[in-house]
Amino acid sequence: MLRRFPAAFLFLGVLPSLLTPAHAADAPKKRDITLDDLAKLQRVGGPVVSPDGVWVVYSVNQVDTKEDKSQTHLWMVKWDGSIDLQLTYGKEGASSPKFSPDGRYISFISSRPGPAKGDQVWIMDRRGGEAEQFTAITDQEIGGYSWSPDSKKLLLTLRPKNEPDAEEGKPPAPPKPIVIDRYHFKQDIQGYIRDDAWNTLSLYDIATKKVEKLTTSKNVNENDPEWSPDGKWIAFVSNQETDPDRSNNTDVFVVEAKAGSAPRKLTTWAGPDGGQLAWSPDSKSIAYTQGAKLELSEYSQSRAAVVTLDGKVSYPAAKLDRAVRSPIYSPDGKLSYLINDDRNQYPAEVELTGEADKPLETQQGSVATWDAAAGHIAVLYTNDSNPAEIYALENGSLRKLTKHNDALIAELNLVPTEGIEFKSKDGTGVHGLLTKPAGFKDGSPVPMILVIHGGPNGQDEHSFDFMRQWLATKGYAELNVNYRGSSGRGQDYAKAIAADWGHYEVEDLLAGVDKAVALGVADPNRMCVTGWSYGGILTDYTTASTDRFKCAISGAGMAAPMSFYGADQYILQYDNELGPPWKNLQLYIKMSYPFLEIDKRIHTPMLFMGGTSDMNVPLLGGEQMYQALKSLGRPTELVVYPGQFHGFTRPSYIRDRYERWLAWWDKYLKPTPASSTSIRRQAE
Repeated sequence: MLRRFPAAFLFLGVLPSLLTPAHAADAPKKRDITLDDLAKLQRVGGPVVSPDGVWVVYSVNQVDTKEDKSQTHLWMVKWDGSIDLQLTYGKEGASSPKFSPDGRYISFISSRPGPAKGDQVWIMDRRGGEAEQFTAITDQEIGGYSWSPDSKKLLLTLRPKNEPDAEEGKPPAPPKPIVIDRYHFKQDIQGYIRDDAWNTLSLYDIATKKVEKLTTSKNVNENDPEWSPDGKWIAFVSNQETDPDRSNNTDVFVVEAKAGSAPRKLTTWAGPDGGQLAWSPDSKSIAYTQGAKLELSEYSQSRAAVVTLDGKVSYPAAKLDRAVRSPIYSPDGKLSYLINDDRNQYPAEVELTGEADKPLETQQGSVATWDAAAGHIAVLYTNDSNPAEIYALENGSLRKLTKHNDALIAELNLVPTEGIEFKSKDGTGVHGLLTKPAGFKDGSPVPMILVIHGGPNGQDEHSFDFMRQWLATKGYAELNVNYRGSSGRGQDYAKAIAADWGHYEVEDLLAGVDKAVALGVADPNRMCVTGWSYGGILTDYTTASTDRFKCAISGAGMAAPMSFYGADQYILQYDNELGPPWKNLQLYIKMSYPFLEIDKRIHTPMLFMGGTSDMNVPLLGGEQMYQALKSLGRPTELVVYPGQFHGFTRPSYIRDRYERWLAWWDKYLKPTPASSTSIRRQAE
């Protein structure tokens, strides 16, 4: 149930170098972070290192307030940091940058005007000049691409278009009815899934512009393809069960790099195998990640795995009980992964034939993505005070390459975030993060917001978080708890909540609140709880379990699982983890206590939010809870955002959400003398 916080909760950038004492007197006065800074912050995307290791291309996303949308463009920085320049401009934006194997060209995907409409692959000479449209795919959508090692072909990931392009000069035809005959038939953003909506791999011959399907497979998704270094093979991830819609059992396949080849399955684990793939330098083996068995797929702490071309599987760092992802081989054959570990994420080398791992850097924080070439490693790194930027990883140290937010961050008065640890009701150790407001004084507790992360298989990390910094300027402390179900603490910790939602998570969250109160930070009489996605679901559960919070905000939440069977995108989770309602009715009833017992359990004023186009956790969940509380005459409100998916994309809506959060918190935690009496009466 990967019902995560939308990306709009987190905004990443970088802290400038500390002023030396000689210049401290000349430093400008710091100011509080404001909602205007949402549009000023530049969100830096993952690095791609050039084949010679001299350059790193990356993306930068920033809000355009006039157009009310975000725009992404490509930048390139030299490895020594001496040059950093913008490569693309215009309203259409650009994504998926890559270097051609000879390093001369930079390619990317864009929908900018050209001979063919829609997203196409474009190329530009990295030495300068205008970009040119490289592909002209008209009957399908390009979901991804990669260069062959000899630069003669592109490997394209294609999917049929939902609707054909409108003819020039004619209005678009009305949409056709959607006829559905698939088991898994809806997905957030993608919407209703057509019967022919399968990702397929095709080879695009650069000289002839000819497109040919790579494999003989039909009616299966083919994802995450990677060329072998010698160019002979292509590995990819696919679910090729009899009915792929009824299983999460993906495997690693290999196919000869020729059109019309028959793929060969390399892995046999009855669970998800795959993720990002990485070939060994000798083209003889493939590193990947192996997930948990199907009934625990939403709580999987994926482990490192390697498979040879003859199907022999081995497990590097076999005793490492932490989730790993994004494998990278070094030129000398050493293998490394990104490791998700207790509020941090870092790259580590794993022993190919042993059980240990060796961190490549040990700074507190999070490496979100990384890339390597020619012995150079570039990472996207952030910590509590530093929004994400591109860094060079050298000899266990990070060297900053980009500075997109330095000027802005230099203006801001930022506060630290500290890690806390405590025991839950049953003695389980739980970890979290606590951010105190600016000017906090020991012995003077302040109002606090418990902000619950989504997932649940995610974690609150030591990364720059706009919400924490903004709340601190409003006099609020923020508490984040990595409750059971979260990643970063091992497989047993993550799977503890399987088929038992709203139990251990609530106990862990309330234990975190007790810790914040015991530390003298949280005023026990002035606390609210807020979350989005699974965080919204847990807001419903937590509010139904205690009256200690003065208010609650549930975003994209749900409190009656049975009503979501077939209404959201998680049909396989219901079937594998819970069973269908007609086979396990009492479990569904048990886990629906916030809704079915709402009259007895919930007296807290609650605000519900959601987007009309969300198929991850549909608006239905908030509507049901709102209607029930309204029927009971209890204080509640519903805010609906038109056209938004699970993660909001319209900047004005993202800002509006922050404003409404603050207004709700202030209403119940900082009431004016004249309004406090009426609020108490309303709550009664």
